[in-house]
Amino acid sequence: MTATATEPVTTSSSDPRDGKAVVLYDGACPFCTMSIRFLKKLDWFGSLHPQNCRDTKNLPPCDEPLVPKRLIEEMHVVTPDRKQAFAGFRAFRWMSWKLPALWTIAPLLYVPGVPWLGQKIYLWIAANRFKLVPCKDGVCTVPGR
Repeated sequence: MTATATEPVTTSSSDPRDGKAVVLYDGACPFCTMSIRFLKKLDWFGSLHPQNCRDTKNLPPCDEPLVPKRLIEEMHVVTPDRKQAFAGFRAFRWMSWKLPALWTIAPLLYVPGVPWLGQKIYLWIAANRFKLVPCKDGVCTVPGR
């Protein structure tokens, strides 16, 4: 059956990111990929779409610029409306509201002092992630500042 000029044409998007927040992570980092596997287990409603940030040709559109070097340094989350991108602790805090297992701690992530401390801890983990879960044959690296 073919569509005529009076029949509506339906299209469906094949982009698995549609309607989901995109979690950009370093796909060459064993710690990051392990964290994403854990995150998928917590994403009961399928509201997040993990994506390797090293695939720069397929980064999601976003009103805020996505800088590839920064994406490797810190995990980023691009909101479903593609208007905002959060990095590091702020990304974790944003995701905590989307993951039912974290709903109980989500409000605590806004207590004065917690964002500052959370970002410091996040940056320490990010800087030391290759020591926490060693790279296979030393093939993963973070570009120098």
